[in-house]
Amino acid sequence: MLLAILAVGVVAGVVLWVRYLTRRRAFWYRELTERIPVHAEWWREQREKTGELLYVAVGDSAAQGIGASRPHRSYSGVIATRIRKRTGRTVRVVNLGISGATVRIAIDKELPRLKKLRPDILTVSIGANDIAAFDAQAFERDIRDLLQQLPDHAIIADLPTFYFLPAEKRVTTANVILRRVAAERDFTVVPLHARMKRQGLWGVTTQFAGDLFHPNDRGYRVWASAFLPAVDRRIDELEG
Repeated sequence: MLLAILAVGVVAGVVLWVRYLTRRRAFWYRELTERIPVHAEWWREQREKTGELLYVAVGDSAAQGIGASRPHRSYSGVIATRIRKRTGRTVRVVNLGISGATVRIAIDKELPRLKKLRPDILTVSIGANDIAAFDAQAFERDIRDLLQQLPDHAIIADLPTFYFLPAEKRVTTANVILRRVAAERDFTVVPLHARMKRQGLWGVTTQFAGDLFHPNDRGYRVWASAFLPAVDRRIDELEG
């Protein structure tokens, strides 16, 4: 009898916890959605500034820093700060990221703008939004199209970990495709997936915003740390 009561209690507790997480996630989804135009406007203002070096980011909502407490605390903001500190030079930042962008959206809407620029440093992080309706053949076609239009010095991240199945299986497949296609042009691919994976349970519980999808400030610092070795090498090339 006691075991039955305990079992009912456990089940009830799990149901309440799931309801809490569902409501919490819905609340934060609304909150972060409202921040999308705020972050976009902030980056538009940065685009109008001048700088001795030009840093361009191609990506999605992560490039925009959705989930961070401030736009400059996105991974792209952390990278821009690193460039300034390493070089001692002013940096103009053009963030082409579009919230919700897939690889195809980046090709259609971000690359035409990229072609008008001559970035000294270019980072690319795209593909996470392709996972929900993942089609391996379409992903390979689109990622190949994207990479063919990038300058040789582009720094490309593989897809972030989703931590849980079945999305993680799709991410693994997508990253195999991305790395194989990138190798055809000798692109630098930074190990974002592995860097996040190493965070383990600590990462799951402390490095995501309230919607449990976008990184928070801590999470974006982890994202940036995956990019920074390659960014530093590119800075050395420019300074050499």
